[in-house]
Amino acid sequence: MSFVVGVGGSGSGSGGGDGGGSSQHHDGGSETDRKKKRYHRHTAQQIQRLESSFKECPHPDEKQRNQLSTELGLAPRQIKFWFQNRRTQLKAQHERADNTALKAENDKIRCENIAIREALKHAICPNCGGPPVSEDPYFDEQKLRIENVHLREELERMSTIASKYMGRPISQLSTLHPMHISPLDLSMTSLTGCGQGPSLDFDLLPGSSMSSAVPNNLQSQPNLAISDMDKPLMTDIALTAMEELLRLIHTNEPLWTRTDESRDILNLGSYENVFPRSSNRGKNHNLRVEASRSSGIVFMNAMALVDMFMDCAKWAELFPSIIAASKTLSVISPGMGGTHERALHLLYEEMEVLSPLVETREFCELRYCQQIEQGSWIVVNVSYHLPQFVSHSQSYRYPSGCLIQDMPNGYSKVTWVEHIETEEKEPIHELYRDIIHRGIAFGAERFVTTLQRMCERFASLSVPASSSRDPGGVIPSLEGKRSMMRLAQRMTSNYCLSVSRSNNTCATVVSELNEVGIRVTAHKSPEPNGTVLCAATTFWLPNSPQNVFNFLKDERTRPQWDVLSHGNAVQEVAHISNGSHPGNCISVLRASNASHSNNMLILQETSTDSSGALVVYSPVDLSALNIAMTGEDTSYIPLLSSGFTISPDGNSNILTTEQGGGASTSSGRSSSSSSSGSLITVGFQIMVSNLPSAKLNMESVETVNNLIGTTVHQIKTALSGPTASTTA
Repeated sequence: MSFVVGVGGSGSGSGGGDGGGSSQHHDGGSETDRKKKRYHRHTAQQIQRLESSFKECPHPDEKQRNQLSTELGLAPRQIKFWFQNRRTQLKAQHERADNTALKAENDKIRCENIAIREALKHAICPNCGGPPVSEDPYFDEQKLRIENVHLREELERMSTIASKYMGRPISQLSTLHPMHISPLDLSMTSLTGCGQGPSLDFDLLPGSSMSSAVPNNLQSQPNLAISDMDKPLMTDIALTAMEELLRLIHTNEPLWTRTDESRDILNLGSYENVFPRSSNRGKNHNLRVEASRSSGIVFMNAMALVDMFMDCAKWAELFPSIIAASKTLSVISPGMGGTHERALHLLYEEMEVLSPLVETREFCELRYCQQIEQGSWIVVNVSYHLPQFVSHSQSYRYPSGCLIQDMPNGYSKVTWVEHIETEEKEPIHELYRDIIHRGIAFGAERFVTTLQRMCERFASLSVPASSSRDPGGVIPSLEGKRSMMRLAQRMTSNYCLSVSRSNNTCATVVSELNEVGIRVTAHKSPEPNGTVLCAATTFWLPNSPQNVFNFLKDERTRPQWDVLSHGNAVQEVAHISNGSHPGNCISVLRASNASHSNNMLILQETSTDSSGALVVYSPVDLSALNIAMTGEDTSYIPLLSSGFTISPDGNSNILTTEQGGGASTSSGRSSSSSSSGSLITVGFQIMVSNLPSAKLNMESVETVNNLIGTTVHQIKTALSGPTASTTA
C-alpha cells in the first residue's frame, strides 16, 4: 500500500486518511491555490523505515525525528505527523479488538444466564420432588452475576497455580480440558445416613489444606453492591449502635452484675428498661441472650489494633481459635483523612468453639470505627439484615465491640463487650452447656485474653531469635524466625478449622458424631497432594487445664500419649519463645533414636492463656524446615496439622455413663463436687493417599477412629490413673 504525503502541514496532523501514512500541505501562491490541497505519497522504502522506527520507539524525540527527516528526505513536521497518525491508528485497532472480545464475552455470559434460568424453571426439589420455591428475579440475577465473577476468579487462580507448577505461562499451554475429580466412594450408607456417598468440592488453594470462605450466595464479589438508599440507613444503625456500646462500656450497675468469678454479666431487665426494643424478637421463647464485658491491657498501640480490626484477613489471624471465617462484603465508607475514622464496612463472620460438639454462629454485620478522642477509638459490630444472607445459625449480634485507649510505652487498654441473641435449633451438648449458657465460650473475656496472647506473639516477631538448638545450627536471622512463626501460624489456623463445625470449609463430612463422639471429614489437598482425613472429638478430664497443658507440651511425656511415636522419646532441637508465658513457644522435635537418614521432624506450637490452651503439631521434612529457617517463602510447605485444644469446663457437674474414648461425658465425680476439670478436643489429620483420584474406604475411617480412641485412652491413663474409666 502506498501513502499520500504532503510538504509542510496545517499543524493538525490530520490530513491523511490512510491510517497515518499521509500528510498535507499548501505552498505559497494565489488564494485559490492555497485552498487547494496537494497530496504526496511516501515511497515504500520510506514507509518501511518509518514502521521499523515506530516499532522501536512509538514516541521519538526531536533529535530522532530530525535524524529520520535527514535520512528520508522528509520535513520534521511530516515525521511528527506520521507518528501521531500511526499511534492513533494503532490505538483504534486495539480498541476495536477489545470491543470485539468484550462483546463476545458478554454474549457468552448472557447465554449462560439464559441457560441457567431455563434449567431453574425445570428444577426439582431433591427433598419433596416438587418445583423449587420461586425467588425474587432481582436476586436470581444477582446470584448469576456473582457466580460468573467467581468462575472468572477461579480460572485466574487455577491459571496462576498451573503456571507455577509447569514453569511457563498459561498462555503457552494447550487447550484446557475440564478437570474431573472423583468424589469419595464411601460404599457405606452407615457413614452418611443415605444411600449415596457425598460429592466433594475440594479446596485447591496453594499452601493450605483447608481454607475459610463465605456462603455461596455472598462469596466472589469483592464489593457487594449497596444502593444509595441503604447507605444512610446503615450509617444510622452504626451510629446508634456506637452510642449504645459506649453506654454499656462506661456504665456499671444496674446494667452490669459482677459474678463470683469477677465476670461482668448484663442485667437483662435493666438493659431492656434503658434500651427498649420495638422488635418482636424477644417473644420467641427459644431465644437466649449471652452478654458479657471484659477489659485488659495489651501490648499494641490503638492505631495498630484499629488497622488490624478493620482488615478481615488480619482480624481472622488475630483470633484463629474464635473466628472461623471473615470477609468484607462491602465498604460503605472507607474512612476519613487516610485513617479508619468513620469507616463503615459490611461483613460476613463465623464464630467457632474448637470442638465438633458445638455449632458455629454466623453473622452478617456492620463494623463501624470512630475516634472518640485523641488516642481513643471505638470499633462496634452490630447485625444487619441482608436479604442475600442465609445463616445456618439463628444468631443476632446486638451492639458489641471494644473501646481501645492508648497507654504509655506502646500499650493499650481494651474494654470488650459481646452481646449475642441466639436460637438453639438443637440442644447444646452437656459438656459445653454450662460455659455456653454463662457466656464464656463466645464471650468478651475470651476475645480479650486471646488478643493479649496474640499481641505478645506479634511483638516477639521483632525480637532476635534466641534459640541455641536447631537441625542446622542456630536460626540464622530475624527473618528466619519470622518465617518459622508464619509457618506455625498457618499450621495452627489449619488445625482450628479442621476440628470446628465450620460451615465454610471445602471439606465433606464423612461421619458425623458416632457412638464415641468422633466426627470425620475429608478434603482434597494440593500440599500434600492427595486425600486427607480429619477426625476430631472432645472428652472431659478431672484435671486442671494447666496440668493437662503441661503434660501434653512436654517432650519428655510425649511417648505416653503419641501413638505414632511408638513409645520412642523425642528431644527439642529448636525453640522460639513468642510470649511472656514459658508455654507460649514454637519447637522443633526429633525422635531421640532417629537415624540421620530420617529427615522427618515435628513442628509444634504451644500457647496458653486464662481462656484455654493449644498444642498443635505437624510432621515437616528437614529440607522444608531449612527453607523456613533461612527466611524463604513457606506457603508451599505441606502441613498435616494435629493437636489438642484445652479449655476450662466451667465447674459444671456432669453425670452420665462413660461411652468411650470420644465425647465422653463421664466426670468420675459426684454431683456435689466443685473441683474444676478440663475439656480436651483432640484432632488428627492423616494422608489417606497421595493419589488425587484415590477413593476412600471404610478401613481409612476405622484407622483414624482407632488413632483418636487410642490417643484418648493413653491420655486418660496417664493423667487419671489406671483406675479411671478409660475404655476407648
